Amino acid sequence: MGSDPHQLSLLQGFGAPKKAPGTSPAAANNPVAQVLIETSLPHLDRIFDYLVPETLDAEAVPGARVKARFGGQEMSGFITRRTSDAPEGVKLAPLAKVVSAQPVLTDELLQLATAVAERYAGNVSDVLRAAIPARVAKVDKEFAAREAESAAEDAPLADGATASANSDPDASTLHAAEPQPQPADGAGPQPQPADGAGPQPQPADGAGPQPKPADGAGLTEPPPGAAEAYAGYEGAGDFLAQLAAGAAPRAVLASHKSYGPASWAAQVAHAVASVRQSGRGAVVVVPDAKDLASLEAELQQVLGADKYVRLTAEDGPTPRYRNYLRLLHGEVSVAVGTRSAAYAPVRDLGLVALWEDGDDLLLEQRSPYQHAREVLLLRTAQSGCAALFAAVSRSGEAERLVESGWAAALTPSRPFLRQATPRILNTADSFQQERDPMLRHARLPHAAWRAAQEGLERGPVLVQVARTGFSPALSCQDCRTPARCTDCNGPLAQSGRTATPACRWCGRLATNYACPECGSHRLRASVAGALRTAEELGRAFPGATVVSSSGDHIKSVVESKKALVVATPGAEPVAPEGYAAALLLDGNAMLTRESLRTPEDVLRRWFRAASLVKPSSEGGLVVVTADLATVVAPLVRWDPAGAAAREMQLRRELQLPPAVRIAALTGKASGIEAFMADFELGGSLRSVGPVELPSRETPAREPQTRGPQAGGPQLRGPQLRPGETSEHRLLLFFSYQDGPAVTAALRHRKAALAAKRVPDPVQVRCDGVDLL
Repeated sequence: MGSDPHQLSLLQGFGAPKKAPGTSPAAANNPVAQVLIETSLPHLDRIFDYLVPETLDAEAVPGARVKARFGGQEMSGFITRRTSDAPEGVKLAPLAKVVSAQPVLTDELLQLATAVAERYAGNVSDVLRAAIPARVAKVDKEFAAREAESAAEDAPLADGATASANSDPDASTLHAAEPQPQPADGAGPQPQPADGAGPQPQPADGAGPQPKPADGAGLTEPPPGAAEAYAGYEGAGDFLAQLAAGAAPRAVLASHKSYGPASWAAQVAHAVASVRQSGRGAVVVVPDAKDLASLEAELQQVLGADKYVRLTAEDGPTPRYRNYLRLLHGEVSVAVGTRSAAYAPVRDLGLVALWEDGDDLLLEQRSPYQHAREVLLLRTAQSGCAALFAAVSRSGEAERLVESGWAAALTPSRPFLRQATPRILNTADSFQQERDPMLRHARLPHAAWRAAQEGLERGPVLVQVARTGFSPALSCQDCRTPARCTDCNGPLAQSGRTATPACRWCGRLATNYACPECGSHRLRASVAGALRTAEELGRAFPGATVVSSSGDHIKSVVESKKALVVATPGAEPVAPEGYAAALLLDGNAMLTRESLRTPEDVLRRWFRAASLVKPSSEGGLVVVTADLATVVAPLVRWDPAGAAAREMQLRRELQLPPAVRIAALTGKASGIEAFMADFELGGSLRSVGPVELPSRETPAREPQTRGPQAGGPQLRGPQLRPGETSEHRLLLFFSYQDGPAVTAALRHRKAALAAKRVPDPVQVRCDGVDLL
């Protein structure tokens, strides 16, 4: 992406770069800075050349933040490199100033951001916005002073030797250029497509997905405690040994427990400790703060509190930026955090790990809507590091990695599972229905009530409900018509037993509500939320303590004492010794959500809750209330891999994601028509639509959420104004093999239309999990 003599915003005349009146002369060495401007305009997503004044020569290093004049205004950007080659016939505009001399944009990060933008048909600057934390001036001053002290200490040393300014003994081994043992038989990580389209099949000569250590490298013993964490897992010992020896194995881990020394957090922590034995770094990404707290507790025991840093927006800009710079300067070699931690600048990266890749919190909510799993897959292909994708259940994307041979499956043996997992009881089977005639009409069947009563004698009991609040949905008491707002048609809800019903969309109070069908003023709760469930269970079990974890009040840990813990999916707190029983209520309500991934999501939430319960050998029992046997059966058998394989087979037959890739074009019908006018449909590419999106004048589907920041975006169209046309959506389906060509064509088309300033822009979104 070199300079263009037609960049009119940069033209100030012709000829070689020379000093302008009243300006500083150009730098003597490499006077041209290639700058990536931060802009959301697709046609400006490229590199521009600027002149480096002599006064900014020392600070204008590659990766630094700068300000530059562009299009008549001063814009932010990053220096990607310095060069001595000036474009012929163009007089370059000088850099306005250097905002920060810290090289926050490394070559590796720029390469990764470019690959992510290409895969999702987006802008590189949009990816960097999520990858690089906001600058904090006082943190810059801290590291600048530290660098000055280090330079002063290094200056007197003879023969060019340098003293280490890092007190961390592990940091001395973290050099990106240091060679690592490579597989001797070529079974290491295979090159991936530039767009991260997914794994490629391994050679058929028996090389397999697991790279072997180099000859003479030997296998290092796993860290203490790893044997207990991975007890019962076939191939786990070899996986950890290869990590410790410097190899790059790739695996999909099926964890069976979310508490204790064999929890998923302990397994991931020991994998990080193994890769640290080879002197390499690691990046671990989790969906939310609750999972991050569990992982940090294990890392402190295995590595130590000073051997890792966390990257999460919840910490605020100052701690996040400081931790980013610590990683950038090699002071720490392990980064953990939420989805933005996938870009952490860890030196000599040896392992990327992801927990619960099916969680929708790992999907970026801003353009280009990238998923942390795909970012880590692209990073694995870029650096050749090891990869570990862990979850209690298995997503379709993770199953595809296993079936293609890109990753090995780390699963516990069946005899071990029968002893280590709780007993699962389905109240909808024929045996239970014969003994409970009112089962279909009761929210808490007799078997679930009995399990809660007996479980309270041994410890805490978990109750999982589908919705937050008290009564999140109301209906007419007489005719059962759903109660909706007369202003925006949103659903009415009640925050308490005596509270006035209010709209969940616009907040308007429904003080004098009358049913539009029968005229009745009486309302009833058609859905019971977590707060109402906790209130009702408190009456049913008067001697038990009731704890609620949902919405804005999510608890991470509860004491191992007799208590009823009512939580929404994803907000279940951890009991240090495990729950005595778990009641998975509202199964039928959760399965009625209109989404292609509803069965997979519901099963994932059930497995996650069941993994918090004690094993059957200790009396652990899980009661699930749902009628759909195809979803309940894998939970009863504890077979997440079988459920994922069956779902992937159906997706292949129907040619639906994740068996294929998908892109959505959203905008006005005229804009979509103009976008597709010169777009060629070839190869595996097929289109569906366009169709009109629902507006707020009609009920829209709403995802199950764990709290205010969870769940995918709701598919609601904007409130229409007079004379305004509704939005439409066109879906494009294409194979992984054709993915690079299709996304490149989409990016080119976006840039071309943006340069023409078309009146009806179109949003392009690739691989959205909530599109179907």
